[in-house]
Parts: sequence; C-alpha cells; structure tokens
Amino acid sequence: MSSRITVLRLYRRSLKLALDWAVHRYLWRGQALYIRSLFEANKNVHEPRRQRDLIKETEMLLEKWKHPDPYRPPTAPGGSKYERNLPAPILDPPPKMTL
Repeated sequence: MSSRITVLRLYRRSLKLALDWAVHRYLWRGQALYIRSLFEANKNVHEPRRQRDLIKETEMLLEKWKHPDPYRPPTAPGGSKYERNLPAPILDPPPKMTL
C-alpha cells in the first residue's frame, strides 16, 4: 500500500478518534483544525524512512488515545437500535404439492 493512502487513512482515523472524545461538534472542529495542521506540517517529507517513522509514531499515538467506549451510530452494528423493530418474518404455509 502506498504511503499516501496510509496517511489518508491515519488522518481519517485521527479525526474519528477526536470525534469520539469531543462532546460537541464545535469543540471537535478546533481539534480537527489542529490535527490538520499537524499533518500539513509533515506534508513535504519525501524520505521513505522518515515517512515510515512518522506513520509508526502516529499509529502509536492513535492506539494510546483510543477511546474505551467509542461512538457508534445507533443503527450501526453494536449501536443501541441495531436490529430493533425488524419486520416480522413471512410465515405463509408452503404451497401444496401435487404428485
């Protein structure tokens, strides 16, 4: 996988992690701008070894700050409304067979 895709995924994970810790969206917005500035500061690193070190460091930070109870949308798997009020199964009798 290319380092660009890896960095994009790390950026997205970091934004989601910040959203888990933020209580309100307006608080999260400031954190998102700060995260963006951190990623922008290392945008022009072209040495593969330095890129790998930065990626490992970021992954370690994300693992360290992982939320113990992350936010899940209510209708997503693991959410409070997942599979609630499912439609009733169709219980029609099977059709008659003629032999």
